[in-house]
Amino acid sequence: QVQLVESGGGLVQAGDSLRLSCVASGGSVNTYTMAWFRQTEFVAGITSNGGRTYTADAVKDRFTISGDSTRSIVHLQMNSLKPEDTAVYYCALRRRLEVTIPTEMIEYEYWGQGTQVTVSS
Repeated sequence: QVQLVESGGGLVQAGDSLRLSCVASGGSVNTYTMAWFRQTEFVAGITSNGGRTYTADAVKDRFTISGDSTRSIVHLQMNSLKPEDTAVYYCALRRRLEVTIPTEMIEYEYWGQGTQVTVSS
């Protein structure tokens, strides 16, 4: 079974930046898609080959998803944070690599416990 652990959340002021990280372990994840959600809203996703990313229009000018060379860690760099970004951010993994990165929660099989991001004015 795959275990996902998020980190990097916290309490910040508007305009600040945070970098969230998600570490996947405990299973075979040779081919997969990983994504970030906040509550039920898709934020960004990345494929295991690192060649494809998709970021929601609402945040793509401020947020960037990336993976490290191991392909088992993904990051979400969040810049120019706004109060409306306040949410619990969840890391999710799908044991598939699709041409189009899924944006629905139901498509993802494994979930972390979430990391709280709070942005004050």
